[in-house]
Amino acid sequence: MNRFANVIVDISHEKVDRPFGYKIPPALQGVLQPGMRVQIPFGKGDRLRTGYVIELLEVAPFPEERMKEIASALTDVSQPQQRLIALAAWMKEQYGSTMIAALRTVLPARQRVAHKEKRRIALGLCGQEAEERLLFYEKKHQTARARLLRELLQEGELPWELVVHKLHVTAQTIRGMQKDGVICLNSERLYRNPVKPTEGGGYRKELSAAQQFIADRILEDFDEGRRKPCLIHGITGSGKTEVYLALIEGMIKRGKQAIVLIPEIALTYQTLLRFYRHFKDRVSVINSTLSQGEKQDQRERAYKGEIDVIIGPRSALFTPFPDLGMIIIDEEHENSYKSETMPKYHARETALELARLCGAVVVMGSATPSLESYDRAKKGEFSLYTLRERLAGGQLPQVYVEDLRRELRGGNRTIFSKRLQEKLGERLERGEQAMLFLNRRGYAGFVSCRFCGYVCKCPHCSVSLSEHRKMRAPGAKYQENGLLVCHYCGYTQPLPQVCPHCGSRYILGFRAGTQQIAEQIGRLFPAARVLRMDADTTRTKDSYEKILSAFANREADVLVGTQMIVKGHDFPNVTLVGILAADLSLSLGDYRAAERTFQLLTQAAGRAGRGERPGEVVIQTYQPEHYSIRYAAAQDYEGFFEEEMTYRRLLSYPPASHILAVQLSAEKEQEAMEAAGDVARTARELAAQETPTGPLPQTVVIGPAPALIEKINDVYRYGVYIKNRDYRKLVAVKNAVEKERAGQERPKANCQFDFDPVSAY
Repeated sequence: MNRFANVIVDISHEKVDRPFGYKIPPALQGVLQPGMRVQIPFGKGDRLRTGYVIELLEVAPFPEERMKEIASALTDVSQPQQRLIALAAWMKEQYGSTMIAALRTVLPARQRVAHKEKRRIALGLCGQEAEERLLFYEKKHQTARARLLRELLQEGELPWELVVHKLHVTAQTIRGMQKDGVICLNSERLYRNPVKPTEGGGYRKELSAAQQFIADRILEDFDEGRRKPCLIHGITGSGKTEVYLALIEGMIKRGKQAIVLIPEIALTYQTLLRFYRHFKDRVSVINSTLSQGEKQDQRERAYKGEIDVIIGPRSALFTPFPDLGMIIIDEEHENSYKSETMPKYHARETALELARLCGAVVVMGSATPSLESYDRAKKGEFSLYTLRERLAGGQLPQVYVEDLRRELRGGNRTIFSKRLQEKLGERLERGEQAMLFLNRRGYAGFVSCRFCGYVCKCPHCSVSLSEHRKMRAPGAKYQENGLLVCHYCGYTQPLPQVCPHCGSRYILGFRAGTQQIAEQIGRLFPAARVLRMDADTTRTKDSYEKILSAFANREADVLVGTQMIVKGHDFPNVTLVGILAADLSLSLGDYRAAERTFQLLTQAAGRAGRGERPGEVVIQTYQPEHYSIRYAAAQDYEGFFEEEMTYRRLLSYPPASHILAVQLSAEKEQEAMEAAGDVARTARELAAQETPTGPLPQTVVIGPAPALIEKINDVYRYGVYIKNRDYRKLVAVKNAVEKERAGQERPKANCQFDFDPVSAY
């Protein structure tokens, strides 16, 4: 029987940043649940304060004689808030963090943001009394009062702004007339709305038979109480968004609300336009570009039922809808769904838990599903639906793979292959548009030969080695020529001066940017109108919308950008996509490198030929023979999945196994190293207690080893990796590490946990 509870007090304020232990009175034992709101005596005066139960305990966290008793349980707590508190407790357990950090993630602290009000001034007297008062004002030469009263006699009621700015009546005059009873002020709360009412328009596309089948089946399952998660695998341009619209329309008819998660803020503009034309002011958006007031207003509008649909990145998942029915995760394969701060939760797994708590269904969609989701769909854990044809009836684009090694041998030292230059010139002559995607992900880390395509890889981990300039090897002096380091096992080797494979001196890291590419286009095609879209050009509010709308309105011929331009955008006049340095992401020091490369190339290729004209794609690479590039060029997801899963099973990488990455950081390198050693020892001790089930150990511990960036701001970072097929075993390791550190008077280093990390440390 749980006789004690940890309670967070006054969570809406950030002054209290830790839980407090309380006794559970007999009347509430068996009644209290995590997330419930309670009244507790707090402070020296035992003043009753509101708190939230975050954890039930069998053993007192403090000496029992010093603990106070919970006064009562409150039943007026909002159900959405209670669910989010319970979700925070789940996140703390599953991902490892403090409860405070989890709570602040799901329940953003209220800030002092002034409410906007709509104020109107009305006549407070009957007609005859008002006429007499007007004559009095005119006789006394009180012109401002007379002017306002004259207008009110005609209109009956006027907006505050019109009275102040157009009639030039001061606030002091208005208050005086109100005090005399001549007028009265009416005000109502006005919510900030980031969606412009003029946006939208257009018509609704009829669903194809395949789309209608998916929508009907998911809604039918929902009505019959089946809440199995769904994965829609549809090729680029197959109309997944139209299915989402039909599903949400069905949810609204059932009195439910929906959350639509998108991976990038850059997708908000086009996605919002599509949803707004169907749901008008019943849809809103929430993302980091909004002001605090706008964010707070959208959450309140959702809670009060004034909107039915919210669109946004992973943080939109915590919108407090009272009757949530569906969570849609578009482009579910994207890494941005994984939080980079504690708790390092994944929006997909968190959405599945939230849906369980409120009886909703999760629908995921992608042209290139993550291996984790597709593997679960193949196993029957998710319902799998497939869309194999483009909505407009067009064909997938013609793809050309250009070998940059051959271009170099032919004397072409520019970043554009001859075929891409030729195709780009054709588009400019015909008045069509082109997109050039610079695959910069991982550009600074790996080292490759520009002559033969060789990439320096770790002999132990099947990932590329990362370049560390002047990095100190353990027990060695600084290396002037740098080192190549594996960030999974710590293997190091000197940075080669010539290619080990062909002897060429063209072995170096990649250095290029969108600005340089735009300049090269200007030199090759002086008349071309070029837009850039990258981190530098999208720093300001509405910058995404301005660039995308300008390109959609054909104010530019070429859009040059990083990965943000290849996801989900629909430009019918784009008939050419050029993918520059396709293999950069392939050479990341990360086991997901091939998957990311395949996804990026497939998504980028899918931007071409979405209108009436056929599209073409030029993929430029130093490794045209690599399986991820071959399958991406063929748009063959199934082939890639089967080959990539073979490697994942052999090396025990997700989804074949799970990984827990533990990162230790401290200002003293020795402390970070020792703390990492303690974690590795704890994990190995737990592994030694396991009962063998086969020739291989269930738990594999790798490390400790220096992190990808060993030192940041004079703080040293070390990592430990633990692998196990059973996620619960890794949670047990996390719990053991937390328990050991809690018993230390002063932990040696800061500790962070990351389950199934999406990037190397």
